[in-house]
Amino acid sequence: MVAPRLKKDLGQHHLRQGAVCAPLVEFLAPRGARVLEVGPGGGALTTELLSAGARVLGWELDLAWAAALRARLAHPELELVVGDALELPWERLPAPTLVAGNLPYGVATALIDRVLDQGPLRVPRAGFLVQLEVAQRLVAPPGASEYGALSVLTAARAAARLLGRVRPGSFRPPPKVHGAFVGFELRAPPLPPEDMAAFAATVHAAFAQRRKTLRNALGASWGRAAAEQVLAAAGLGPERRAQELDLEEFLRLHTARRRPGEARVFS
Repeated sequence: MVAPRLKKDLGQHHLRQGAVCAPLVEFLAPRGARVLEVGPGGGALTTELLSAGARVLGWELDLAWAAALRARLAHPELELVVGDALELPWERLPAPTLVAGNLPYGVATALIDRVLDQGPLRVPRAGFLVQLEVAQRLVAPPGASEYGALSVLTAARAAARLLGRVRPGSFRPPPKVHGAFVGFELRAPPLPPEDMAAFAATVHAAFAQRRKTLRNALGASWGRAAAEQVLAAAGLGPERRAQELDLEEFLRLHTARRRPGEARVFS
């Protein structure tokens, strides 16, 4: 059977061999578990998940590749759905379900954001192959050059770690950049769900001008006087910069912004 063509507009870069997925499969520990695989494509990761004892639901945007995979990989523990993962009805996903995938670089952060929003009861663990630069931002600690809003908002919902790097030659066709596997152990967010969007806005405001002090960066969004008042209420020096703050300090900053003078420490 002739394989379908790979579509550049869909960001399709398929893995040549499933063996490269070993760090991801080991992290997920999927034996006996339900795994949602985003974009199974040619089935390299799919085959490894099935071999590890998982029950796989593949969510594939490309009808031609879904049909080819169904014809090539007939397995009783594999179900395939043709659809856009960005429109996936997460509320209908049985709990618990693990999530994995070799994500198109152009939509990786948006997809990961949706997964992390599901919480640990629905999605205990997830693991993805993404662009190396994105992986480094996802796992970066405070003070690292890659540390930014993505790092903070990831840490608020999961413990993320780099599982391994993947060279361009491992893909067909080879991308121009290296890839990396990232594993996530989801945890309950530190704020009520309805408050997380406002928290994200606070984090983005702090990083909007990352070379500037918090007083100046936040002052551009809130006004200088308001920024100074909030920083004082949060117990944060106005000369500090966003890349120096850890998650707890961002939570204090957000609480002080919401309730001036009533900042509290999160444990």
